[in-house]
Amino acid sequence: MRAANAIMAASERRVRPARWRSARSAIMFALSVLAAAAMTAAPGARAQAPVQASAQAAALPPAGAPADGRGGPDGADRPAAAEAAAAGPVLRVCQDPNNLPFSNRDKQGFENKIAAVLAADLGWRIEYTWYPQRMGFIRNTLRAKNPDSDTYKCDLVTGVAAGFDLGATTRPYYRSSYAMAYVKGKGYDSVRSLDDLLKLSPAQRASMRLGVFGGSPVTDWLLDHGLIDRMVSYQPQSGDPARYPGEMIEKDLASGAIDVAFIWGPIAGYFARQSTQAPIVAIPLRQQPGMQFEFDIVMATRFGEADYKQRIDAAIARNRLKIDAILADYGVPMLPVHERAAAR
Repeated sequence: MRAANAIMAASERRVRPARWRSARSAIMFALSVLAAAAMTAAPGARAQAPVQASAQAAALPPAGAPADGRGGPDGADRPAAAEAAAAGPVLRVCQDPNNLPFSNRDKQGFENKIAAVLAADLGWRIEYTWYPQRMGFIRNTLRAKNPDSDTYKCDLVTGVAAGFDLGATTRPYYRSSYAMAYVKGKGYDSVRSLDDLLKLSPAQRASMRLGVFGGSPVTDWLLDHGLIDRMVSYQPQSGDPARYPGEMIEKDLASGAIDVAFIWGPIAGYFARQSTQAPIVAIPLRQQPGMQFEFDIVMATRFGEADYKQRIDAAIARNRLKIDAILADYGVPMLPVHERAAAR
């Protein structure tokens, strides 16, 4: 059913102009980069795509409640207003508790580390509000107030695409692209680009299994090149907080359930490095005519808090080299940022 729906949706896109398809993909990505990436084919996986269903939202905590059902960042009750004021300024970050390489509750993700760099630069303490990055994320974090208080649960969302319209966005702090990944020695070693995929023998093309999540700009390319029937459609949303997007590579690709994975580059780069089950190659995708695979990534604050956003922007600018070093450590494919994509 998932594959059939993907084919129907892709067929509908085919009759629309390439420019429309590219813009649509970019908007979908901007709305969904909070989920930060692709997902596994099994039900319950989390997505980078923006397709969201009310049934999955029903599995989430009620509006205003942290993901773990407890009172504040890291599950601890927030201090009273007087205590918080006495403790000094705080960088309150909204992040996913289980979404490596971006963030997790143990603060092992690169977004955790980048946030810590900004807090240190500003001389502020750092606190986290954890919530799965899917439907309801902004409503339950950036826009959610603490009970019986005028204070918000958190003030800064990391890792959204430039053009994100649910908050005021900062300058870009990195630019990356979608990527394809495959296991070395399985017949794909000559593939270094999308065009190389088309050069494989007809027999190999007819049997390959291509992991792609719903809403990805890669689906347009597969459709245009007659490969849509080779797509393994991955579910784009989940109500299961134990699932994470990197399972597409860590489990399905490494085990041979799929032959090639198409996924947001930071996920591909990280899990290719981390894989112990199989040697995995991750290759960034280049832009194609009428299709956008590259995106500037920014942070988001609430609208109307210009002074706060300017301080975050300045901290990002002062720490560009540190941020780049963190991203490199995680295998993030990096491209020159488009500074004009920022500030709203």
